[in-house]
Amino acid sequence: MNRTILLAAIVSAGLSILLAGCQKTSAQTELTANMAPPKPEVEPEIDINNFKVDHPELFPLTTAGEHVSAPELSVTGVVSPDVSRQVPVISLGSGRVTEIDARLGDEVKKGQLLFKLRSTDIAQAFSDYRQAVANEKLTKVQLDRAKLLYDTGAYPKSTWETAENAEEDSIVVLDTALEHLHQLGSDPDHPEGTVAIYSPADGVITDQEITISAGVQALTPPNPFTISDMSHVWIMCDVYENDMDKVHLGEFADIHLNAYPDRVLKARISNILPVLDPNIRTAKVRLEVENPGIMRLGMFVTATFHGQHAEKHAVVPATAVLHLHDREWVYSPGDNGRFRRFEVVSGDMLPNNMQEVISGIQPGQKVVTNALILQDTAER
Repeated sequence: MNRTILLAAIVSAGLSILLAGCQKTSAQTELTANMAPPKPEVEPEIDINNFKVDHPELFPLTTAGEHVSAPELSVTGVVSPDVSRQVPVISLGSGRVTEIDARLGDEVKKGQLLFKLRSTDIAQAFSDYRQAVANEKLTKVQLDRAKLLYDTGAYPKSTWETAENAEEDSIVVLDTALEHLHQLGSDPDHPEGTVAIYSPADGVITDQEITISAGVQALTPPNPFTISDMSHVWIMCDVYENDMDKVHLGEFADIHLNAYPDRVLKARISNILPVLDPNIRTAKVRLEVENPGIMRLGMFVTATFHGQHAEKHAVVPATAVLHLHDREWVYSPGDNGRFRRFEVVSGDMLPNNMQEVISGIQPGQKVVTNALILQDTAER
């Protein structure tokens, strides 16, 4: 009986402990659930190309105007010599330079002394000349003797004719030797071992390849000097393949010199080279222009080609165009406070801080006056 009572007491105590533990666990679970942070709410991402603002009246609008102009293409170019107006200065004798009387950049006149060189070719040419003189004297004597004997009947006519032919050949050789001496700049009566080289034309020395004591080879590049007529020059421009339709032979372009930004010159398109650069996809376009005296070889210029037909484009305040990541955008109003973003291609800057828009919007379309402020608002 006592054992039964004791067993019942033990079971009752165990059940009490188990019930207490379950109640504690339930209370802890409820407390933990009450202390947990609320689940985050994910806001939808704003579509930057079509979004809504709370106060659209804060962003003033403007109406795109109309601008009529011919299309233009501006490219860079370099002033180059007109190769048809360049004259190489050559030497007909080989030797060593002993005197230089003109320098790179000098303006020279035709017949002006440029340089001298000592040449062994003079000695050889004078030797040939003296030998030709002696041979001519001998054949002249032989001809006179043959003529006399022919007249007396001692020589046949064929012998006299042979002597006459030999005299004519001797005269040709003598004239050739004399001309050679003259070309080398030597006087047959007072021969010297120096060759004088004179300017063959008027112009400016644009290349010099000799110095004192330098060696010169006859008729062999590089030429000692190059003389250029700078009254007319070329401008070589690079035009991209996609813009070739804007360039036409015979048309004129405006030339702006970086060194003289206030001067505008007119240049005629004389050639469009038939080969494209395979790396940058450009073609060389050659312009011819009269040099007013301020153009130097190697100068950088900007050439502007004008289209033949006028085009209508939109024009908006410059602040209405947003420049972002090498692209350009404008904002146009929609319904219920929404704005849409359009990609555009801008053109020239116009007076009064206005911007030409070549494509993307049309004249008469409303756009936000200040696109940067609206962009900042949309990104917040």
